Amino acid sequence: MEPVIEYDDEVLTACAGGVELFRYVHRPSTPAFEGPKPYLHPVRTLAGDVVTAFRPHDHRWHKGVQMTATDVSGENFWGGVTYVRDQGYVALPNVGTMRHEEFAVDGARVGEVLSWFTEAGERWITERRAFAVRDVRADSWTLEFATSLTNLRAEPLVFGSPTTNGRELAGYTGFFWRGPRSFTGGEVLAAGGGAGQELMGSCAAWLAFVGQHDEVDRSSTLVFLDHPENPGTHWFVRSTPFAAVNPSFAFHDTVGLEPGGTLNLRYRLVVGDGAWSREQIESCVEEHPW
Repeated sequence: MEPVIEYDDEVLTACAGGVELFRYVHRPSTPAFEGPKPYLHPVRTLAGDVVTAFRPHDHRWHKGVQMTATDVSGENFWGGVTYVRDQGYVALPNVGTMRHEEFAVDGARVGEVLSWFTEAGERWITERRAFAVRDVRADSWTLEFATSLTNLRAEPLVFGSPTTNGRELAGYTGFFWRGPRSFTGGEVLAAGGGAGQELMGSCAAWLAFVGQHDEVDRSSTLVFLDHPENPGTHWFVRSTPFAAVNPSFAFHDTVGLEPGGTLNLRYRLVVGDGAWSREQIESCVEEHPW
């Protein structure tokens, strides 16, 4: 099945086999406090089941699948409150915006240029993003995602997370997925035999989440693959109190980016129909070599 990409001034869609696989909202009407940025939602399996959440009541800045950052030299491009050492979460005037500039679409591959602006209106980062729909099969499809972040400032940028600012096991930043409410309590599996929320903050080449849907007697499996050249990936993962996965590039340690320097990151997300076993997941990973 060949995917079809269409877009207008606000939304890009990808369809295959008569199913809208995702909507990529590149010019969202997001409240400023929630950190306006492009996001993918809804994301669907080939069976048509939605595997993302949008603006949940507990974290209204969680929107489907996003690429973002919680702490960039004190600026918050994630949205919402900021974790401050010895104070906890605080609402600060530091919530930035990631603005879409342009697309270049070639078949099922999309290139995009974005600019990251601080709340004060300073342009700190140029991002060149590329994503594509590939390997559309009878029971799964794959989102390939790559980004290059270039520092436009005359001084280094420092990427961090709540954990680098003192909050234990909250190192989220970067490529982030928020699952549907019905996925709460879902099964977490990872490379090397790991399982469960005990994987929080650990390293693994891949991590999978299996969740159940409301209303229909079906489950879905999402497999997140980390590129081996990504720097310092540690997994942020929760099954309770909500479903979320994030291969964080600044979980335990900050990452510096010199003026004019570029940070490159690559990921794959396989969206599968049904509750896959570890053996099925491992077979899928073997079929997606870097």
